[in-house]
This record gives sequence, C-alpha cells and structure tokens, in this order.
Amino acid sequence: MRLRHSVAAALGALTLVLTLPIPAHAAEGEFSYSFVGLDGRPQRAVLTDLPGRECVALPEVADPGSSVPAFAPRNDTDAVAVVFTEPDCTGHSFPLRPHGGHGSDRLKLRSVVFFG
Repeated sequence: MRLRHSVAAALGALTLVLTLPIPAHAAEGEFSYSFVGLDGRPQRAVLTDLPGRECVALPEVADPGSSVPAFAPRNDTDAVAVVFTEPDCTGHSFPLRPHGGHGSDRLKLRSVVFFG
C-alpha cells in the first residue's frame, strides 16, 4: 500500500513540474543585419536584449508594402536565431547558429525568433 502511495505522489509531483511554464530566456549578445535606407544606401542595424521565443519584427523592413527585405544577418547571440522572409515569423525560414552564424546578401529577412 505504501509503494502505491509513493508512486502516486511521485507521479503527481512530476505532473506538477511538467505543467509549470518554461521561462523563455533572452538571447544575450547582438543580432545585426543590413537593409536599404530611405536614401537608397545600405545600412547596418544591431538589435540587443532580445526576447526568447518571441517573434521580433525588424523595424526598418517590417512593412512589405514600403520596403525591401533586410539581408546579410549575423547572429552574435548565445541562442539559435531563426530568420523569416516575411513579417510575424512567417514565410520561408533559415536557422543561424549562435556565436557567429551568418547569411549572405542573398538571405532576405523581415523577422526573427531566438531559441536558446
């Protein structure tokens, strides 16, 4: 009888632990990318203090109707960055490894999410 109660208590504790929310850790470091500025020249932007597991729209290129996508991303954070070709983390995606993962000028993006 005691074994049955012990097993039930252990399963109950495990269920409780599994139902607790898992914190989304922020990506520490910098994420940078290039974009075409209003003057038509390429510019570089850097994002820091990035949330984990939340879609981040790149502000300069978030509106497909008024801008061309960003390009040449570089992930110098401690998390995997998944870049997307469309806003709201939609469209085609491509993962960039942490600590220096990067894409060429051909890799277009409008949003990114970090998993760490």
